[in-house]
Amino acid sequence: MMEKKPGFDKFYRKKKQAEREDFEKKDAPKPKKKRQRVAPNALLAKQKRDDSGLIRLNKYLAHSGVCSRREADKYIQAGLVRVNNEVITELGYKVNPSDKVQFENQTLHRENLVYVLLNKPKGFITSMDDPFERKTVMSLVENAVKERIYPVGRLDRNTTGLLLFTNDGEMAKKLTHPSHRIKKIYHVTLDKDLEMSHFQAITDGVELEDGVIKPDAIAYVYEDDKKEVGLEIHSGKNRIVRRLFEHFGYHVHKLDRVKLGGLTKKNLPRGKWRFLTGPEINMLKILS
Repeated sequence: MMEKKPGFDKFYRKKKQAEREDFEKKDAPKPKKKRQRVAPNALLAKQKRDDSGLIRLNKYLAHSGVCSRREADKYIQAGLVRVNNEVITELGYKVNPSDKVQFENQTLHRENLVYVLLNKPKGFITSMDDPFERKTVMSLVENAVKERIYPVGRLDRNTTGLLLFTNDGEMAKKLTHPSHRIKKIYHVTLDKDLEMSHFQAITDGVELEDGVIKPDAIAYVYEDDKKEVGLEIHSGKNRIVRRLFEHFGYHVHKLDRVKLGGLTKKNLPRGKWRFLTGPEINMLKILS
């Protein structure tokens, strides 16, 4: 029986501890500011504004799952958004929940934000639908919620592991944008032992056709089996893990994403999904 390499376990523990400390540091309560007296008339005016139920138009679009707030601002300025059949180009414009909001002639509905985590099995493509009628990941979560949700990022057909779905366009954009450096950990099974020279080359960074890729960490999973490797990486480029090893002549037999941001596969069987907890949602908002 193969023994797990102590260094690999230490690699995971150190990452988890660092993320926990970073989360606690960011989530620590800030010093309270000194309260200032406000005139009664100002308080009444503020309460009236708060009770109006108005919401910024870009936020409405983001909560409808269309895009992020920043993208919404561009769509608004481009004249692609209508409110009650009138084109709105004013940034900061506010709407009532009862207003009719349209994006590219499609009527939008502000939804509750939902977050679903799937342990993707092999043989499903990450797509909303497929013209060739192949199995898609949407069929695995079709009964999860009544809201229309979308996959955040993608896993190729033969890759398994964690895949997040949401209608929160703003969070989805941040989680997939490379500037936010959201880290993913993969368990890679190769067709042959990974040579130490290639191990070191990958650690130092590899120049591929679309730029240099340098993983955040790499380690052997088992002491006596060099075919299985743990790889932490934040790049979201297409097939990046497979291409990284193919560059040195290896074939990836199995690829499993075991960690996404701070989310893990714990108690989540293959092919099953679950809702994110409140603390997990807050953690992703902090990371993004």
